[in-house]
Amino acid sequence: LSAPGGVSLVVPQPNINATVAQNILLSVEYSCRGVATIEWKHVSSWGTTSIVEWRSGNYVNISTVYKDRVTTFENGSIQLRNVGMRDAGYYFVTVMEEHGTNAYGTIIVNVYEIIYEDLHFVAVLFTFLAAVSAILICFMWLCNKSLHLFQKKTTHKLTASTTEEIELETIEC
Repeated sequence: LSAPGGVSLVVPQPNINATVAQNILLSVEYSCRGVATIEWKHVSSWGTTSIVEWRSGNYVNISTVYKDRVTTFENGSIQLRNVGMRDAGYYFVTVMEEHGTNAYGTIIVNVYEIIYEDLHFVAVLFTFLAAVSAILICFMWLCNKSLHLFQKKTTHKLTASTTEEIELETIEC
């Protein structure tokens, strides 16, 4: 975005998706003729918070809420360390030139939690299915053994009754 006074601001990545405890880079690139003041604000459902304001080459004023979590860069970018769910929202950057011209940019940050409950459900389901399959395998093995024993007894009875008939026939002759 270019302002009439010669301030330009580029936001190469306007949407950022992050997970909890991740570090994110809110990347911008600005240029202007004179000395610029860069200001970052965070807007979410919890309200608006000023993050940092600095003048290129001079002072840096970081909010106490972000004191240990923000790193500033000369190109206007900031790095936010260890993001949490409260860090989701809109990040507004304002570049103000000393002659009064401004350029604005916005980055939308979505923060997601890693849901371990889904992984837990899959693990429990897998364990349950493994147990059921083991029980079914044992049941099939028992059925197979019972069938073999039943076939042996039936074959043995058939062999015995055939032998008796043959003996009876030879005696009668």
